[in-house]
Amino acid sequence: MEKVFAGGRLKRLRQDRGMSQVDLARVLVISPSYLNQIEHDTRPLTVPVLVRLTEVFGIDPTFFAPQDSARQLAELREALPAGPAGSQVSAADLQELVSSMPEIAEAVIGLYRRHREVSEHLETVTDSRTDSPTTTPHELVRDFFYRHQNYFDTLDRAAEASAKEIGTRRGDVRRRLRDHLAEAHGIRVVADHEAAPGEMHHYEQSQRTLYFSANLKGGQQAFRMATQLAFLEAQPLIDDLLDTQVWEDGQTRQLARIGLANHFAGAFILPYTPFFQAAERFRYDVELLADHFGVSYETIAHRLSTLQRPGLRGVPFIFVRVDRAGNISKRQSATSFHFSRSGGTCPLWNVYESFAAPGRMITQVAEMPDGQRYLWVARSSTRSRGGYGQPAKTFAIGLGCEIRQAGRLVYADGLNLNDRSSAMPIGPGCKTCDRPRCPQRAAPPIGHPLAVDENRSTFVPYPLDVRSAAH
Repeated sequence: MEKVFAGGRLKRLRQDRGMSQVDLARVLVISPSYLNQIEHDTRPLTVPVLVRLTEVFGIDPTFFAPQDSARQLAELREALPAGPAGSQVSAADLQELVSSMPEIAEAVIGLYRRHREVSEHLETVTDSRTDSPTTTPHELVRDFFYRHQNYFDTLDRAAEASAKEIGTRRGDVRRRLRDHLAEAHGIRVVADHEAAPGEMHHYEQSQRTLYFSANLKGGQQAFRMATQLAFLEAQPLIDDLLDTQVWEDGQTRQLARIGLANHFAGAFILPYTPFFQAAERFRYDVELLADHFGVSYETIAHRLSTLQRPGLRGVPFIFVRVDRAGNISKRQSATSFHFSRSGGTCPLWNVYESFAAPGRMITQVAEMPDGQRYLWVARSSTRSRGGYGQPAKTFAIGLGCEIRQAGRLVYADGLNLNDRSSAMPIGPGCKTCDRPRCPQRAAPPIGHPLAVDENRSTFVPYPLDVRSAAH
């Protein structure tokens, strides 16, 4: 069993209950000095102590599980590139802050985001050529989903129960949804052959009519109907989830509302229990699952990133959708994997390689600068509205998981997951990546002095002054 050091969380839990170390030690049947050592992370939590803690506080044992911190570390590196004296804040100090005081770390990141937003607003109104503020409503919603590990238990279970009550079956979801909307809500579903260019659907409440573009495929129609069902039948659950935090403005809250309705729709079309069982049986083979359930590759990949139900957890995935220019249009994660908001993504990441091999699965074992390794699988996907000469959309769909989970995937077959030397070194983004010898670097790293020497050139585009960085 991996040793668990969770002193900071235990201390906060004890203080929240108004207990002293002596009080808690007495309940746990250990000495106060032993408890003090646990709280200061000089001793790990043992199984007997962990069992007693769950009984005393009525919490799930996973409360004390080691927390994934890669995302917070990457954002702290961005927020704190240098210490008070100008020296770089060490990775060890950042790790200590994240491990011992995650709430403080999150507060620092929040302050930095606000500082960055105000600075970029100022640049914009003073006629700078800078783009609009980085912290957009879509990014705020993305962070909301990240904090919930891309899974909302009450909403997911409600969708599964609704699918069971309506009587949907694999291959027959669209018909049953159409019938239910008509019978329960008096809503007609109509193919709109005169839809505005680019419009996939629209709902006319006064007419109780849901219009679809005639170009929508069956799976897309089912998803839109299930989303409409969420607005009709799951609105109280959605509002309760939205009320768990304060939103910047009404637009951001509305985007989150649509995101939660889409989560319900995905959980309705692919109910958790049968989908989880099929995923385990097929060893997370995305193409087999797409054929089995009759939906798109992207729909399966997205649903796989949500399998975090307590007691029935799937592989924690990162899901991304990227275009040829490197823009990430979708990013969901049940893990700590994080790409920087500044500096773009990493060109060594296999997601970009998939554009050169349309329709083929590309695998990669990648290692981040902090030593965390991931198995990535990527495949390109092209969609169009149909018809000759119509513009198409081409994306790369990437799924990644921590290397410790990779053995559950069919894509790990034949790979030596224990060979660290074969892992591709990638980073969160050039401005926050600590790899000094990366030949693909597109920008110098934040907080590192450069080695500028007119008498020397290097293969590395931005050589670092290692001597200055050490002082």
